[in-house]
Amino acid sequence: MSLIDLRCGDAVNLFKSLESDSVNLIVADPPYNLGKDYGNNHDLKGFDEYIDFTKRWLTEAKRVLKPNGTIYVFMGVRFISYLYDVMDRELQLFFNSWIVWHYTQGLGKTKGFSPRHDDILVFNKSKDFVFNLDDIRVPQKYYRERNNMRGANPGDVWQFSHVHYSNPNRQNHPTQKPEGIIERIVLASSNKGDTVLDPFSGSGTTLRVCQQLDRKAIGFELNPEYVAMTEMRLSEPFMGFDSVDPRMERVPNDLRNESIRKEYLRNHTEWFLKNHENAIEIFTKAVKEKYGDDISNEDIQKSKQAGLF
Repeated sequence: MSLIDLRCGDAVNLFKSLESDSVNLIVADPPYNLGKDYGNNHDLKGFDEYIDFTKRWLTEAKRVLKPNGTIYVFMGVRFISYLYDVMDRELQLFFNSWIVWHYTQGLGKTKGFSPRHDDILVFNKSKDFVFNLDDIRVPQKYYRERNNMRGANPGDVWQFSHVHYSNPNRQNHPTQKPEGIIERIVLASSNKGDTVLDPFSGSGTTLRVCQQLDRKAIGFELNPEYVAMTEMRLSEPFMGFDSVDPRMERVPNDLRNESIRKEYLRNHTEWFLKNHENAIEIFTKAVKEKYGDDISNEDIQKSKQAGLF
């Protein structure tokens, strides 16, 4: 298998081409059954038909997942409870987390509250699973000696903006997910060289992220136009992921100690902004606003070498 293996066809059928216990991580963004137009198919099934479809692909997903593997599934509010029930009670996977993806813009409603989140269910195949906390930490808000300045656990509420239509990385796909979300998932629950499966590849975000993070990736996609679009996306030069958790750009308070501040500034980009060139400028501005009077010329010179100024 090549590093990126993109296959066109129905997910349930394509699953059967994979060996059991062969995949380290599954990142699934299945249709939410809300009637969206995906070009050659519409996301609208009867209730029983959709639940049956969900059970069939999840059963295959469990089969191909390695014993220490993890599956993340994106889902809208209408079917999230049924999805949880299938994964927990019927397939007897091990519940890990219920992540809320909070976004700042979405559909507006005049009666009722406007939706501003999607959910991501995380389950493991066993109680032994991969979780690389150091790879996904977020900067601390305050410096304290007792805090781990490598960063804090990001928690289960994630704030990432949608990939807006003005974003140069925006693809012609109705439900494109931000690369920053997939980056966090891949870093947390797989290691370099591992195999990641996206059974509903869509715009190719998971494959693009895996390409940059040195993971092998398999993608299933029903629409041949999206397959061609993904192949084009994978061939483009990498300029940094298209989204970032805004906490990655913040500068901890109380970094007045010169030696501690110097060390922290040299480490911040490597720890938190390694794949986010477009966020370094925002972080730089925040450093200058908070500690500008306290930063020496030597600090600035060393930070320039580290890519901060």
